Amino acid sequence: MAKINNKTKENPKLLQKQLNDGRLSLYLEYYLGYNKFIDPDGVLKIKHNRKKETLSLYLYSNPRTAEQRQLNKHNLALAMEIRAEKEKELRYADVGKPSPIKLKINFWDYYQKYVDAYDKKDVRVIVGSFNRFKSFVNERYPNLSQVLKPDQIDRFMVQKFVDYLQENSVGEGARTYFARFKKVIKSAVDRDIIRKNPCDGIRCIAQDNIISKDILSIDEYRKLANTPYQNQHIIRAFFVSLYAGYRFCDVKSLKYSDIDYENRIIRVQQEKVKGKSSNSVVITPLSDSLLGFIGYPTNPNDRDEFVFELPSHTGCLKALRKWTARAGIKKHITWHCARHSFGFALLSGENKVDIKTVGALMGHSGLKHTVRYTHTNDILKKNAIESLPTLTLEETL
Repeated sequence: MAKINNKTKENPKLLQKQLNDGRLSLYLEYYLGYNKFIDPDGVLKIKHNRKKETLSLYLYSNPRTAEQRQLNKHNLALAMEIRAEKEKELRYADVGKPSPIKLKINFWDYYQKYVDAYDKKDVRVIVGSFNRFKSFVNERYPNLSQVLKPDQIDRFMVQKFVDYLQENSVGEGARTYFARFKKVIKSAVDRDIIRKNPCDGIRCIAQDNIISKDILSIDEYRKLANTPYQNQHIIRAFFVSLYAGYRFCDVKSLKYSDIDYENRIIRVQQEKVKGKSSNSVVITPLSDSLLGFIGYPTNPNDRDEFVFELPSHTGCLKALRKWTARAGIKKHITWHCARHSFGFALLSGENKVDIKTVGALMGHSGLKHTVRYTHTNDILKKNAIESLPTLTLEETL
């Protein structure tokens, strides 16, 4: 059997664990020092701190073939090489310097791995931030488009990237993508891949006082309602967003257990601000229109059934484009336009709703976001007036 020979002062140490299937799992054990403490009996105790890291490398405990012995030899050599690199990283960390091994990393590979491993609901925006940074570098730094070293990302480059985002984005797009870019940079700093965060002190100012997306009018609500489309789940879900202001992620995860039919209310946990805001739960009155869009569960005993069977976000956007085009609506309509249309309709309709009530229905933590709809109303009025033909009257004698 391939044998592990550990030296006493090695840190981390390469160790192995017997698995139920007879194989040996290789892992690293780090020694992180110790803490002294007094136990309840007044005796001085020492607690040694250790951390384990699984390598996902395995050995056959009793190799029987030449192939198994060769695999043992290969995996053991690879594990020992990894252990040596980790030890170098620890030594550099002890003197406050990043490992030269990490500084040689191609940042494009790191960014791609970050995207591939990302499992949160805003993964689409993370991918978008990666694509925009790639486009920026291709345009402004073509010599770095294939290999970008971490220490080549400085404050000057980041500021140029922010300028690029602001030039090529509308509304909050620039700030949204820059926020995700900063998450990637911070993770690289935390792993000592980048020595100093180049994003510190750099701000991305977005035009967040107005709504940049297209807004549907009440007449366009009617046009959509009178335009058939084969996927009824998409139609009904979109109208729920139009009548309740829900985001796509919230309407997609809506369950019948969120509907209180007796008290005529809907309770929605906003995915975007879950755990971040005291207003993450939104309670919406269940109007007759919303009840018609939602309906009742096919199995009354299964309240965990999803209300709508929706395809991916991309699939829903493609369906929206076809549906709105068929309805004769020439605006660029995304799912989020439904949320904006809801807020705008309440604040600008004949029976205007006060701004605090609108903010509560949309789950806003303050009026900062809600007030954008009043600014949008002013801009739409201005655009409507300016759309009238320019006429010059001849003076009469």
